[in-house]
Amino acid sequence: MQTIIVGEDILNGIHQLLYGVLFMTGNAGSIMTQGKVMGPVDYLMVKFPGNKFSGKAAPELLKLEKQGIIRVIDMVFVMKDENGKLVTSEAVDLTEEARAAFNELSKNTREWFSQGDIEEITASLPNNSTAGLLLFENVWATRFKEDLLEMNAEVIDMGRIPPENIQKVEKDLAKRGD
Repeated sequence: MQTIIVGEDILNGIHQLLYGVLFMTGNAGSIMTQGKVMGPVDYLMVKFPGNKFSGKAAPELLKLEKQGIIRVIDMVFVMKDENGKLVTSEAVDLTEEARAAFNELSKNTREWFSQGDIEEITASLPNNSTAGLLLFENVWATRFKEDLLEMNAEVIDMGRIPPENIQKVEKDLAKRGD
């Protein structure tokens, strides 16, 4: 797995998203957007070598959104041809096959990724590759968060561990008999 270094512009944009717009403090420290508590927001960057992006994952992503598990905030696709020529597009500007798959998801997205964010990501994108950027809210956590806020709880730290890391540790522990 290749790690893409997140640039300062991306971090500033996400910081503004989380703290400047969506996480406004009101009475009793409630964290709200448009009058509602919002779940944690994640971003995901995925590389598709050989520019073989088809939109195949869109039905599952849409299912997650319709079930109220996530809410897609923004999607952007960045393509580099074999000569390094860059083409950036929103979900609605993709090929017919991919556009059909992402059409429903893109209806309610907003442009949160700036051109600077996109340029930062493409700097590490190899030629003949496509990258998908996804910004989404974890709606499933909203009720839990509301309960925590009612108890005046404060987030001390948050993080995400790649599942591959957990699987590796579990495999190592199983080998040792732990």
